[in-house]
Amino acid sequence: MNITQLKIGHIMPKVPIIQGGMGVGISLSGLASAVANAGGIGIISGTGITIDEMRSHIRKAKECIKDSGYIGVNVLFAMNDFAEKMKAAIEERVDFIISGAGISRDMYAWGREAGIPVISIVSSAKLAKLSERLGASAVVVEGHEAGGHLGTERPLFDILPEVVSAVKIPVIAAGGIMTGEDLARALSIGASGVQMGTRFVASEECDAPLSFKEKYIHCGQEDIILVKTTVGLQGRAIKNQFTELISDDKKVKIKKCMDCLKNCSYRFCTLDSLLTSMNGDCENGLVFAGARVHEIKEILPVKTIINNIMREFEACM
Repeated sequence: MNITQLKIGHIMPKVPIIQGGMGVGISLSGLASAVANAGGIGIISGTGITIDEMRSHIRKAKECIKDSGYIGVNVLFAMNDFAEKMKAAIEERVDFIISGAGISRDMYAWGREAGIPVISIVSSAKLAKLSERLGASAVVVEGHEAGGHLGTERPLFDILPEVVSAVKIPVIAAGGIMTGEDLARALSIGASGVQMGTRFVASEECDAPLSFKEKYIHCGQEDIILVKTTVGLQGRAIKNQFTELISDDKKVKIKKCMDCLKNCSYRFCTLDSLLTSMNGDCENGLVFAGARVHEIKEILPVKTIINNIMREFEACM
């Protein structure tokens, strides 16, 4: 199998691997620039950080890129600061913007006007076609195996062929992608590349604290659960004291509401729970992870992770 060049607008990375945008504070300038320097596409998550912090990480990531590399920003439509974050990212001249948790007609128009590709995260052929019609430059198809909030109960490789057949824009496969064999399978179906989040968390350059990364490498398959968060969706996380606290729809008192979501059940604060983990307390906050996190056994440099995947991919050719 010959590897097809991934191309989204002006973006043409050396390897067809996009790093997932993981909030809060998990994928910032450190991880994004490392992936870009290793030949992939880096993403800074704008979730849970201020606009000024996001601008700072974009600039820092650009400074850290040695040769040609690509940096994008993930902004979630479900957040109240979505429009402001997206406009700030455009002002900082990121290479692309990726958005999930809803679709806004305006975001494609803003991207088109600025000459910046806008990529949508979808979980069905219907949403992929709508995104293409509105102006998306590519779509990321995220299956049920993904970490964090889940938009579908269907596995990635059930959805992927339907999306590939439905649209003409590049399709990126996401959710449970861990190996070069997964990359080969996705490309053989017609995807132009893959997006990986979970594997890059257990990297030396990831912006998460060591305690967060250690939850990943010490996780067993029995430690992975689905929890219902305040956005009304299931989220995949690693068991800890906090997941026990919110099990069976139990409520946790919100110390201070940050009014971050357009729609929230107020059963607990999802953002605060993610900030708690990001600050190093991975027992009393949410630790999102993909369905195959238990397969990760060591923390490696980003370049080693990508090299391993491409070597595995070549072995499948």
